[in-house]
Amino acid sequence: MEYSNEVVTRQNTAKERYEKLKQDRYEFLDRARECSELTIPALIPDEGFNSSSDLYSPFQSVGARGVNNLASKLLLLLLPPNSPFFRLKISGDAKEEMESQKELTAQVEKSLANIEREVLNKIEELALRVSVFEALKHLIVGGNVLTYLPKNGNMKVFPLSQYVVRRDTAGNLLEIVIKESIAHVALDKEIKEQMMIEGTYKEDEDCDIYTHIYKLDNKKFYVCQEVMGMKIPSTIGTIMADAMPYQALRMVRIDNEDYGRSFVEEFLGDLKSLEGLSQSLVESAAASSKVVFMVRPNAVTRKKDLASTRNGDIITGSRDDVSVLQAEKQYDLQVVERSIQKLEERMSYAFLLHTAIQRDAERVTAQEIRYMAEQLETSMGGVYSLLSQEFQLPLVRVLMKRMGQNKEIPAMPKGSVKPTIITGIEALGRGNDLQKLREFVAEIGALAQINPQVVQALNPDNLVTRIATGLGIDTEGLIKSPEQLQAEQEQQMADMQQQQLMDTAQQVAPQVANNMTKEMGN
Repeated sequence: MEYSNEVVTRQNTAKERYEKLKQDRYEFLDRARECSELTIPALIPDEGFNSSSDLYSPFQSVGARGVNNLASKLLLLLLPPNSPFFRLKISGDAKEEMESQKELTAQVEKSLANIEREVLNKIEELALRVSVFEALKHLIVGGNVLTYLPKNGNMKVFPLSQYVVRRDTAGNLLEIVIKESIAHVALDKEIKEQMMIEGTYKEDEDCDIYTHIYKLDNKKFYVCQEVMGMKIPSTIGTIMADAMPYQALRMVRIDNEDYGRSFVEEFLGDLKSLEGLSQSLVESAAASSKVVFMVRPNAVTRKKDLASTRNGDIITGSRDDVSVLQAEKQYDLQVVERSIQKLEERMSYAFLLHTAIQRDAERVTAQEIRYMAEQLETSMGGVYSLLSQEFQLPLVRVLMKRMGQNKEIPAMPKGSVKPTIITGIEALGRGNDLQKLREFVAEIGALAQINPQVVQALNPDNLVTRIATGLGIDTEGLIKSPEQLQAEQEQQMADMQQQQLMDTAQQVAPQVANNMTKEMGN
């Protein structure tokens, strides 16, 4: 089905597109539910699940601990709490102009750093980490998740069971259809009136609402919502591709597939084995712990006396008449325990449970973040880099565009400033720039011991500004402006001249008085 720029007719409803596209989602959704059952069952439950339904309870907790641990580490890297995860760079004609005026570099960097802090403050204000943490768990377990950042309110997270997606051969997004439930009373007035006419309006019941997004061209996406095959007029519109609030994320991308693969899926065999052995161990341990007394047939000891006796009681009988039934499976249980231990060790390494890459502290240093990024890159095959480009960069673009429209950040010429995500082994944010700056100053200091004139090549004002920028410190009111420094220098010169005049007057005054005394004596 090909779409044009015209409004889709009622025969080509969003519901019909959803029902058609979900055929290609079945196998991915089934695998996602299987992975969820062995890790966090409530994450992607079976179809028809409700509050009264029972969830499967795994016999092991390695899967849940691994998913939560990995999601926490990814969250710390994607949205670090103490440093920017992106930096703004000048591009186009503005870059050439700045290169021609080197004295503006420090001030431009300072302004860009201020914008970065405003964007980070917006992330804190929206409490995005809660939603992103949930989205990361869906990515790790199900391999797919859809996030939506509305103009107002917190980010919404849609599991794979609530949306369908279509991509081109290069993996670029072509179409998304989201299925949600909404109460009839929450619908637009026009839609409710139409449903009343058709006799389908029921105030106390919910109905399905479909959100349809598809690509018009390389710059725009069409979006609208439908209920009962009717479009909601207030939702019809277009979205610019560079400010797309809907992000269909994938954990592991496969060429020519609309959906991604999960991280848990790669270790599903070990998880199944661990689950089966853990169940056997628990059930065998329960059976072994059961105590059963056996009395020899035709024995002197009576079963009734043995069953009713209390501690310290005296009964008639023989010790040889009574024995205890034992499973005698100690060796078998030891084999199972050793197998479980090996599987747990493999899963712990897979989910980075054994990697102590973060100390227990409120603030994490830039070096720790760099080390954590390196560990994730080497352990997960570049997953972090993929998420940085498919999640972090679009998030920054959307926030900057909206904040610019709301006058929360200064308006910038189109195409003059571009956000860049720093990923992988390289440092996150400006912490790496600061480290390199410190190393540069240390090298200059070493050279100054050989030739002191090297220090004269440094611009101290520019250096101070760049250090503050690397630390993420707002220098407003902290560092004196060139005008203030010039005024202070002029004032110092005036004070020195005044002091020199006073010193000269004090030196000349005695001599003048002496001459006047001599003249009066004569």
